[in-house]
Amino acid sequence: RPVDCAEIYRLGFQKSGVYDIYPKSRILGTSSVKVYCDMVTDGGGWTVIQRRGDYKRATDYFYKAWNDYKEGFGNLFMDYWLGNDVIHVLTNQRKYAVRFDLGTDRETAYAHYNSFWIDNEEYKYKLHISGFSGTAGDSMTYHNGMSFSTKDRDNDRDVKNCAEWWKGGWWYNSCHSANLNGLYLKGTHNQYRYDMITWKTWKGYTVSLSNVEMKIRPIDF
Repeated sequence: RPVDCAEIYRLGFQKSGVYDIYPKSRILGTSSVKVYCDMVTDGGGWTVIQRRGDYKRATDYFYKAWNDYKEGFGNLFMDYWLGNDVIHVLTNQRKYAVRFDLGTDRETAYAHYNSFWIDNEEYKYKLHISGFSGTAGDSMTYHNGMSFSTKDRDNDRDVKNCAEWWKGGWWYNSCHSANLNGLYLKGTHNQYRYDMITWKTWKGYTVSLSNVEMKIRPIDF
């Protein structure tokens, strides 16, 4: 039984879409998890853990609480967060890379990190990320080693609650150079906006990205 989208790809299912996977875990309470598999990008085999796009949701749809991010929310065919428990289980069953696909209405860029995992809830889903390459610049190393924070759980290094101020759940430091779960306000703004979907090293803090995907794949794929 496949533990991720890479194994599904190797079984011969090479069309992007929603599949059932069976992570090696006892903490989830279910044996199978539905995930969206990207079977096209850079050779395919990617398990998509987050997506943002123009799906006509409320701009603050991702401004959610700890338990929402723990369990996951959204629609696998639209915008969603897979869930921190699932992301933890997946990224600890073998060694994974993570890829961030970023877009405005006119351009795309990506960032690839060849090591990515998060700790469990007891350790506040602490982020471990390293080994950058790509066209978008490195906006995630600043978040390495950070705990996850939400509007109701302040685990960041700032005096204020970054999640509350900047309207998302994320591995905030003090506060962020990437805010991919921020407000959906796509386009260019005439002042710095730290509360929208930004990737500092690509478009700075004035452009809110119109689409984002975060996806993971075993490094030995």
